[in-house]
Amino acid sequence: MGIKISHEFKQTHALSMTPQLQQAIKMLTLTHLELSDVICNELTENPLLEEVENDFSTRDKNVSDVDYKIECLEMQNHEGEERSFSDLSQSVAPPTLGESLGNSVGDTEGGPPFSDYDGGRVSAGPVVDVIGGGGIQAKSMVTAADMEDVPNYENLLSKERTLSEHLEWQLRMDSLTEEEWKIAELILGNINEDGLLEYSFDEIIGKHTVDAMMAQRILKKIQLLDPVGCAASSIQESLLIQAQNCGEGTPEMELVLKKYFSELTDQNFLNSIKKDGISRGQGEHILSVIKELNPRPGLLISSTDVQYVIPDVYVSLIGDELVISLNDEGIPKLKISGQYKSMIEKLGVGSASASFSDSEVKAKDYIKDKLRSAFWLLKSIQNRQRTILKVTEAIVRLQSDFFYKGTGSLRPMILKDVAAEIGMHESTVSRVTINKYMHTPMGVFELKYFFNSGVGGRGGVDLAAEALKTKIKVLITTEDSTLPLTDQKIVEILAQEDIRIARRTVSKYREQLGISTSVQRKKRCIPGEVCT
Repeated sequence: MGIKISHEFKQTHALSMTPQLQQAIKMLTLTHLELSDVICNELTENPLLEEVENDFSTRDKNVSDVDYKIECLEMQNHEGEERSFSDLSQSVAPPTLGESLGNSVGDTEGGPPFSDYDGGRVSAGPVVDVIGGGGIQAKSMVTAADMEDVPNYENLLSKERTLSEHLEWQLRMDSLTEEEWKIAELILGNINEDGLLEYSFDEIIGKHTVDAMMAQRILKKIQLLDPVGCAASSIQESLLIQAQNCGEGTPEMELVLKKYFSELTDQNFLNSIKKDGISRGQGEHILSVIKELNPRPGLLISSTDVQYVIPDVYVSLIGDELVISLNDEGIPKLKISGQYKSMIEKLGVGSASASFSDSEVKAKDYIKDKLRSAFWLLKSIQNRQRTILKVTEAIVRLQSDFFYKGTGSLRPMILKDVAAEIGMHESTVSRVTINKYMHTPMGVFELKYFFNSGVGGRGGVDLAAEALKTKIKVLITTEDSTLPLTDQKIVEILAQEDIRIARRTVSKYREQLGISTSVQRKKRCIPGEVCT
């Protein structure tokens, strides 16, 4: 059978992921800090972009900030209809989301219609919405400088010592010889973040020619440094060193830590130690001392990078209304450079290039490319902020009881519910809620926190998983410690509230809350003795 080459025409539908579309999708997933970094990089690489600083110095002193900003909005809306590309250098008030660029998105290959481009300032936000008796309506623009929950600048500059550096600093108070310092460095270099030795002491010094007695002396010296108990070979040894340091290193304490360490949490622990002649009173005292010790002393000093959560949106309860405001703290406000505006007019970007020299054509193409890049950046930022605002509004509407009453009032909600509320695809809602945080009257929560599957069906009342966990925790914390609630008993109590769930569900949520079983929680009372 022969093989031949032929041409065939076929019509197909396909989604083309243009660079602009990829940028818009990427913007949705960026965190607050990542967005700020992207904008700063673009400011460095794109000469057509300039940062705008808000200047309210010319306003009437008798007019409040809010009233002045509302006036700016009204002026911008009025003037927006008359502005054209020739007004690129004019100074205008910061536009609301989506107004500055309007619908002037042109063909992705040819770029936006530059002659219609509005070159006014573009702000990433924030717009404030109010959800109250009259629904949602735009009220004013605020700056995140008005927000109080901003991390202290001094905290961002602090640099903590590592555990090894902290211990070495203390050792330098002593006059150690060169040989002693060699041993000390071997030990310090093998201490993990918990403060324990990564390898046994014999393995550490066995690979080097050092004096064994001197090494033991240095080890004991390090173990008594702050925090006490570091450089121990095990948790038991660390606890014993700490107990000895506070005068509680009795033979009974040593016996309990070595022989009964794994049984400390068992209810029969006090009965078990009686076999070795330790009375109930001694056992209770030993337990109380151990509870005050730190099994991982190194964590008191170990340096960890502090990750500050910067909310992308603020929800405040003012009177009976919920006020939503986007956070633009640290996000530069952008505009097209006035210097390049005049160059654009001179070269006539968007017009025929037959009459230009080669250098002018190159300059024109360069400016055209950078202008298109700046345009899409501004468009993507506005789309991101607008989408975050829409998703937040939908969450606040669907979970309004949470913002008034707390976690126990969370309703079952999935991505599909919010997507249907705002008329967007579920994947878009999912991208928007990734690593985005909301500051609420109840604390700071990730947007993903508000999405919960319904629990308690089969004829009962559907309840969000987080709300159910809260109910279980309240029941357990208010129980009679001598007669704790079993998982089955909790199921029966919830059934009285028409919340029908399986016992294994209660067990799963109890374990996620870090709560032990009813047997472990039970306190036994013996006449004449303290309940344990």
